[in-house]
Amino acid sequence: MIGAAEPHTPVMLSVKGLSVHYGAIRALHEASISVERGELVALLGPNGAGKTSLISGIAGLVRAAGEVVFEGKEIQRLATEDRVRRGLSVTPEGRHVFANLTVAENLRLGAATRRDRDGVGQDIEKYLRLFPILRERNRQLAGTLSGGEQQMLAIARAMMSRPSLLMLDEPSLGLAPRIVAQMFDYISRLKEEGVTLLVVEQNVMQALKHADRAYVISSGTIRHEGRAEELRGDPRLIESYLGS
Repeated sequence: MIGAAEPHTPVMLSVKGLSVHYGAIRALHEASISVERGELVALLGPNGAGKTSLISGIAGLVRAAGEVVFEGKEIQRLATEDRVRRGLSVTPEGRHVFANLTVAENLRLGAATRRDRDGVGQDIEKYLRLFPILRERNRQLAGTLSGGEQQMLAIARAMMSRPSLLMLDEPSLGLAPRIVAQMFDYISRLKEEGVTLLVVEQNVMQALKHADRAYVISSGTIRHEGRAEELRGDPRLIESYLGS
């Protein structure tokens, strides 16, 4: 299985009372979420709702107050790199591939925390099979790829650290509808291979189509949580908080 961890507890990630401030601006207020092993959990909300601040706080990319427990251990004091070593990885909004490096070089950088050269080579081959277009573009500079191709590369690069939990920040952002559907098919395939996923999305219906559970966040506060099918069947909730 891709990036799967040894099972020992159903709750892989537990976040309690997480708050993020940027100066005097409160971006996130005491947010609490959990992700169980093998789940695909969607984090939904409009622009500026606090979605990116939440996963950035979990990943250690911004300073946050509160509790983050991953695989049964508190990780809030760990540097981002150490959280990656523990099995937590994130693809940031806007993809942020290394534009002046090739696809192959980007993938190898994703494995920077690893020392198993043979395993790295096997994983590169694995993700070139999952994303065939990347094999065609293997020697091409990442900056010359299309938006969809860059997103595939960003996901493959994040998977090179063999995470047990992958957080995706707006994977459909700026992509054509046909490519969005394809992207979520790829994400579902990762879930089928054993990867646990926390996906930040504005594309509400695509996210709810593939998710097991979802949280709705607005103005930095978690407003609702539930099974994805329940949220899909609640048009008032979607209209009130998600504007669609």
